[in-house]
Amino acid sequence: MTPPLFRIDVVPAVGETAVLDGTEGRHAGSALRVRTGEHVRVGDGRGVVADCAVLTSGPGRVEAEVLTRVEVPRRTPQVTIVQALPKSERSELAVELATEAGADRIVPWQADRCVSRWTGPKVDKGRTKWTNAARAAAKQSRRAWEPEIGELVDSAGLSALVAEETRAGAAVLVLHEDGAADFADAVTASAPVERVLLVVGPEGGVSDAEIDSLTHVGARAVVLGPEVLRTSSAAAVALGALGVLTRRWNRAGTTLDPTAPSPRK
Repeated sequence: MTPPLFRIDVVPAVGETAVLDGTEGRHAGSALRVRTGEHVRVGDGRGVVADCAVLTSGPGRVEAEVLTRVEVPRRTPQVTIVQALPKSERSELAVELATEAGADRIVPWQADRCVSRWTGPKVDKGRTKWTNAARAAAKQSRRAWEPEIGELVDSAGLSALVAEETRAGAAVLVLHEDGAADFADAVTASAPVERVLLVVGPEGGVSDAEIDSLTHVGARAVVLGPEVLRTSSAAAVALGALGVLTRRWNRAGTTLDPTAPSPRK
């Protein structure tokens, strides 16, 4: 079983000691009660991951020796999810599922038909909640890279973002139940790209005006499958399909090394 992953600002070199304190120390030492000799994993959320052996463990503080240390490259293509704001009870769930399925960036979108509205102080509060949800999900799924949470965009801002992405060579796909193209066909028929942007609409769907605006600047409206998915789960399903179709789900080299040296006594 893959050991638990904890966040640390800077991952030490092999042979050095990683210290977990604060929130991570309390989680490791008090909640999980890791013990001397057990293996844990630490990562900075920016691709550097180390497998470690616990040297000391107590409430609120754990020290572990770094046995192996790797820098994990980002998967290709890099995927941005533009997520229309779900209703409050499903908002963080959408972020969690997209993170677990491999999103590299998640951009909140105030779509025309969103019931939820981020205005004033709700904008910073909402982005903070999404950032915390992404971090927790990245740790739970043992991800080396934490997804970035972008700035809130409205529909005009999304059109500008899509235009910028398409000019840079990205493929932009809008998930839409009346999409003219099949998702799998759109992905496999395209030349290999470095970046993909997936647009997920609200529960009420993407409006005709939004579809027209997005397709005018280079997006393609695609249908993912025969079922109509909730906005909170659509991104994860699309990421799973994309992961298989583009082979971006090939395993990265972050598993425990059985030949790693034992911790010092």
